[in-house]
Amino acid sequence: MKSQNNLFSKITFPLGTDPVELGFAKLIAPGMYWIRMPLPFALNHINLWLLEDTFDGIVGWTLIDCGIDSPSNRDIWEKLISTLLGGKPILRIVVTHMHPDHIGNAHWLCKTFKAPLWMNSTEFYAAHCALVSDAGFGGPLAADFMKSHGLNSFEWLQAIQSRTTTYSQLVNSVPEQFVNVQDGDLIEIGGHKWLCIQGHGHSPEHISLYCEDLRVLISGDMLLPKISTNVSVWANEPLSNPVKQFLNSLRLFENLPEQTLVCPSHGIPFIGIHTRIRELGRHHDDRLDEVKQACAIKPQSAYDITKLMFKRELDLHQITFAMGEALAHLHWWWHEGILHRFKTQDNIYKFQTQALTPLKITLKS
Repeated sequence: MKSQNNLFSKITFPLGTDPVELGFAKLIAPGMYWIRMPLPFALNHINLWLLEDTFDGIVGWTLIDCGIDSPSNRDIWEKLISTLLGGKPILRIVVTHMHPDHIGNAHWLCKTFKAPLWMNSTEFYAAHCALVSDAGFGGPLAADFMKSHGLNSFEWLQAIQSRTTTYSQLVNSVPEQFVNVQDGDLIEIGGHKWLCIQGHGHSPEHISLYCEDLRVLISGDMLLPKISTNVSVWANEPLSNPVKQFLNSLRLFENLPEQTLVCPSHGIPFIGIHTRIRELGRHHDDRLDEVKQACAIKPQSAYDITKLMFKRELDLHQITFAMGEALAHLHWWWHEGILHRFKTQDNIYKFQTQALTPLKITLKS
């Protein structure tokens, strides 16, 4: 979902606007390379970051994020291993969060290089949970959830219900052991210290990494240059308030220098972190305003709101994310007490502006 304001012109792309080619690497800071892996979605790529490192006396690499588990990704990795890595091993793998495009290939890389997985504990266990349950992304739980919030297409509901292996198709396995990474930790990589910054709203406890020496932020999915991060309510946490969590998390990046090179998981590395934070804040403010106005006119379901927020036609993959985002913005006002939630006779949750209780005044004679 694109931010719609006039501040984007202040963001610059010092590395150019052309992405690195698949199977190749681009040096973007001392000892730091940008590589890219394909994804089978409309969002067709993920950026990964390879940093020169020495760990336990061995010279090699630290990898940030992994891509999904797929034959095409394995082929690209085989090429990178034989060229860029120069015979040096991957010493450890740091994963920003549990989504498939970030952790999917971790088990193969960890096994291939006998490298440890470094990851936030909540994200680690959430990944294991997603492998053995639908975790709200698909299956009966997700289908019932979408239906209760107004999705009325029988074909889509059937398709969502049948998607019981959505996560495991992209994440064949998750390593059994890990090194816990928490907010405020300092990880030394290649002689530089990287500060762990924990964010919420997009995933349970997303970890971004900032290096003051290099003035580089590996932002993961918390800060993207042109699209807004998906911030959704999912079936496994049906009463959550992720927009509030996400906007609160953005404040954690406000103290970083404006000239920080932001290395996102999707899109092109950019400079203009404060501008981008303001853009994202305005984007969500605009969405919140239109949601509140719609609910003041008549009761709205999350599915009703998707048609307000997304003007284009959505496919099955997109509708689940769109409904999650619509519900996230409804939940902001519901948790604030501005909107009232109720169930219709058809068992659909709808939201409307909270009626004000008249002030009762007793006059004394």
